[in-house]
Amino acid sequence: MSPKYVWVQVISTGAFLAVVVVGMLVLALALHQTWAFIPGGILSVILVWTLAITPRQARSIGYRLRRDDLVFRRGILWQRLVAVPYGRMQLVDITHGPLDRGFGIAQLKLVTAAAATGVTIPGLAQETAEHLRDVLIEVAESRRTGL
Repeated sequence: MSPKYVWVQVISTGAFLAVVVVGMLVLALALHQTWAFIPGGILSVILVWTLAITPRQARSIGYRLRRDDLVFRRGILWQRLVAVPYGRMQLVDITHGPLDRGFGIAQLKLVTAAAATGVTIPGLAQETAEHLRDVLIEVAESRRTGL
């Protein structure tokens, strides 16, 4: 995973936090709606906490290519571990938003017939995502299982 992923997450969360704080201040000070400090303050605390744990969340994301499947893990408190057999992969897609493009990172999305086993690997360098996509497509084609 690219270290740039943390920056993308921090920038997007920070921008949302700025919007919340400005909205809260406009409501509270300009429009004399002091009740706005309560939900705005609660949301601000949650967003600051999110900013604080973002680097740890990024370190909790990982994947491994094994002989018969791809194993993906993520999560600190609520952990998810998914093994996706190569033969069950239907689509391997690369996506990236404007910040992702600016930082040269992408997300690799694996789609299977079962909705619960779909996996999105965030924060990959663009070249790594393209190489991994090509490898997964090649291996999936050779191990495709029929219905």
